[in-house]
Amino acid sequence: MSSPTDHLLPLLAKLTLEEKAALIQGADFWTTIPLPSIGLRALTLSDGPAGVRGPRWDERDPSLNLPSGSALAASWDVDLAYRYGAAAASEARRKGVDVVLGPTINLQRTPLGGRNFECFSEDPELTAALAATYVAGLQDNGVGACPKHYVANDSETDRFTVNVKVGERPLREVYLAPFERAVEAGAWSIMSAYNSVDGVTMTENDLLESPLNDEWGFDGVVISDWTAVRSLAAIPAAQDLAMPGPAPAYDDLLSAINDGLVQESDLDRKVLRLLLLAERVGALGDASAAVPAPLDGTAFARTAAIQGSVLLANDGALPLDAAALSRIALIGHNAREARTQGGGSATVLPAHVVSPLEGLREALPHVQIDYEIGAVVQEGVSRFPLETIANPITGEPGARVTFFDADGEDLSHEDRRSTELIWFGGDSALAGADTLEIRAAYTPQASGTILLGFSGSNPGKIFVDGELALQDAPVARGNDLGAAITSPVSATVTVPVTVGIPVDVRAEFSLATAGTLAGSLSVTVGIAPDDSDPDGLIARAVAAATGADVAIVVVGTNSRVESEGHDRENLVLPGRQDDLVRAVAAVNPRTIVIVNAGSPVALPWAGEVSAILHGYFGGEQFGSAIASMMIGTSEPGGRLPTTWPAALSDAPTTNVVPENGRLTYDEGIHVGYRSWLTSEAEPAFPFGHGLGYTTWSWGAVTRVDDTLEVLLSNTGLRAGKQVVQVYAERPDSTIERPARWLVGFAVVHAAAGETVTVTIPIDSRRLTHWTAQGWSLEEGRFTLRAGASVHDLPLACDWEPQPAIG
Repeated sequence: MSSPTDHLLPLLAKLTLEEKAALIQGADFWTTIPLPSIGLRALTLSDGPAGVRGPRWDERDPSLNLPSGSALAASWDVDLAYRYGAAAASEARRKGVDVVLGPTINLQRTPLGGRNFECFSEDPELTAALAATYVAGLQDNGVGACPKHYVANDSETDRFTVNVKVGERPLREVYLAPFERAVEAGAWSIMSAYNSVDGVTMTENDLLESPLNDEWGFDGVVISDWTAVRSLAAIPAAQDLAMPGPAPAYDDLLSAINDGLVQESDLDRKVLRLLLLAERVGALGDASAAVPAPLDGTAFARTAAIQGSVLLANDGALPLDAAALSRIALIGHNAREARTQGGGSATVLPAHVVSPLEGLREALPHVQIDYEIGAVVQEGVSRFPLETIANPITGEPGARVTFFDADGEDLSHEDRRSTELIWFGGDSALAGADTLEIRAAYTPQASGTILLGFSGSNPGKIFVDGELALQDAPVARGNDLGAAITSPVSATVTVPVTVGIPVDVRAEFSLATAGTLAGSLSVTVGIAPDDSDPDGLIARAVAAATGADVAIVVVGTNSRVESEGHDRENLVLPGRQDDLVRAVAAVNPRTIVIVNAGSPVALPWAGEVSAILHGYFGGEQFGSAIASMMIGTSEPGGRLPTTWPAALSDAPTTNVVPENGRLTYDEGIHVGYRSWLTSEAEPAFPFGHGLGYTTWSWGAVTRVDDTLEVLLSNTGLRAGKQVVQVYAERPDSTIERPARWLVGFAVVHAAAGETVTVTIPIDSRRLTHWTAQGWSLEEGRFTLRAGASVHDLPLACDWEPQPAIG
């Protein structure tokens, strides 16, 4: 039987053992080794679930910041997911990237998962369908997709060492299902996870061979998560590329082969797959990859943000009548400093972020918009606003950054446009450096005092007008590189300033310490928010809201809540935000709340406000999208991809902390809404829920061959979007099943008064269950229900599938 790599055997034959051993591990943090002798150039890999950063973390080379994975899933739109992948491919090629490390298709198993914002949903069918078209969108445009993290990497606590215990049936039906569909879509690579499954770390686990290779026919490259390869046992396993490289675990690889402990044939298979990947992305010989179509990234980011925003509640307050507005009170830390992405390795640096404050002021130039922070949300030091700092050497906006050796000699310097700086993965600027200096002239925008400071994992000093003002040595939380780099600890000092009078700020950081993690460095110099008078902040917000035509409160999370490297402790909004919402709602009956978070948060005041719009981490056009939805130019298009608890205590599954190194998935196949359906607690908002600006009438459901046809009408006065969701039930089943599970869905758009028919294919595989003998289809009838959420299913029909199953 022929293999897709057979034609590459002549190239393999030209390689020495040393070359093959080098090829299966990275050349550095982001690239593979080139082999000019066979026409192989280096491949460049990049983080990319919400935009493509490229191999450097540099604001001078900005990236398109797309909405988070959870926001994309909230669109329930496979066509949008394809366009999202195409947008990522366009960005990748602009940045010289061959493989994008995404999408993240682990499940939001519990609401406490710290990286839930990056994952699509709590449901395997929704996640799988979106994953397949995302992969196609990337690869149809010549860039490799790398769905991650295979498998059961569904929380962050002890993620490097946790041993996940999960039954064979939930593993197959729930956690492996999205990866299977990604492989069906032709994924060119898959990322193996840090964790173990059933006691074996994933880079050495048999799951890499079966089902990935032998059952699903995967012919791509298994790329390790960074540093996940632990030993030479990854060689006989189906683990192909160890990143980053050179990999310490492979130091003795050549001698192990020469001693017969490792087979050269195992290397050969890995090398052939890497050569095939290189050919597919146009990195081998005369091979060429598809060229992405031109992209209006700004327009797409705005569209994706709108389609992924969920209107959770609305008593008629939305959309606003723009012509009738004269004064709006806009309140909230996140209204001015929006979170457009979660923390961690997926972070990108956009050229500009449109905040809700900017978006609303642009959309409503005739309206007086009074802004108040209301409550402090962001923790620690944030970079200086670019418009407030000047490079002391060039006079341009920004800062001068200089690396010195131990003798004080200038090794290199950079003119930067930010004082939030990250060098990641052995950046050459760090080589031989002993001290980092950041200098800027800061011009205050108001008189008073500021909390001047820095964040990072390196000892630092700040001098103000030549005088030492602060000296500290922050200690990183834990030993997780991702968290230490992207969520560092802060130190501050109170400094008096006068509006318009420049202050010379010079920061020095020692690099000759263990604080420089793995050849990486993260430092921020700037100002921390003043939370010394929380009652006063709320009082000023209440004063602004009193008498305003409408009060819009933007609440949200921060990097201490939702980030790679740690899980959440609770669902409570940080700071005094709950108190703020209640206080504003008490004085303004038209209070609208916008939620700026990547995953569920508790909303204890939900019954006290007029409307709640969940905008997720909406990407760089977040504020523009919010403004458009506020005034009705656009309709929120999202439906919840996760169940929202009213309180954490209501959630059926919350365990993320291993016991004795083990995390057991006791819930089995009952993940997410499946557990809620058997729980006595009612969610705040069910899976699939979301409102719009029109009304719908559900007509009839009919089976036509292997499809379900659903008739529905837009009975409102404006065009709108509906997501038709189909769930299966089998109450008389002889096996354990969820009370209801998603088997298909489709997005429909209809004009006012229009009646449409939606056709949804029903694959018999969605009705099967896993047994020791493989997939099995229970004989007899299922009930299929169609509607607008897992709790709102007005239509039903019997469905008896064909017994044949692959």
